[in-house]
Amino acid sequence: MSDNDKRPHDEAVEKELEGVPEEFLDDGDAEDGDKAGDVEGALAALRADLDAAKQDVLYARAETQNVRRRLEKDVQDARNYAATGFARDILSIADNLARALDSVPAEYRQDEKMSRFLAGIEATQRELEKVFGQHGITRIAATGLPLDPNVHQAMMEVPAGEGQEPGTIVQELQSGYMIKDRLLRPAMVSVAK
Repeated sequence: MSDNDKRPHDEAVEKELEGVPEEFLDDGDAEDGDKAGDVEGALAALRADLDAAKQDVLYARAETQNVRRRLEKDVQDARNYAATGFARDILSIADNLARALDSVPAEYRQDEKMSRFLAGIEATQRELEKVFGQHGITRIAATGLPLDPNVHQAMMEVPAGEGQEPGTIVQELQSGYMIKDRLLRPAMVSVAK
């Protein structure tokens, strides 16, 4: 072929390649070693990109799993402790029932009509305690135990009696309750000093 035959073809090719970035153009003058190096470099870059993408996928999977676990825990906590507010409100009713029974004089307990009435109140109190137990609400032990600031609230100190060590709970002023493993209400107590 002559140069004249090549010229129009080259001009058409040049016109077609206008605007194409230089890195995409193959000038045809590079040696085969340079082409192999470019291919190896491109292959190495692609491998690095693939490794980075694999890492990103692993991180995304781990994050998804963490989010799922947190959500499962939140749902479980919501199930376990959904009744917390309601239970706190009902505790005052349990306190009032206990106070009512404690304040009944002994002579009323001897009367037949009053004893049946009191038996009904006691049955109501037992039923309330049973329902508390079914929902994981338990009473906190207090009297005779050492003060535990996590579950007991010291309201007053009294002189220690015989055989009582300082820091021991002498009297329970108001019962404390737990709901499952959380404090619902601390026991209000008086402590020996």
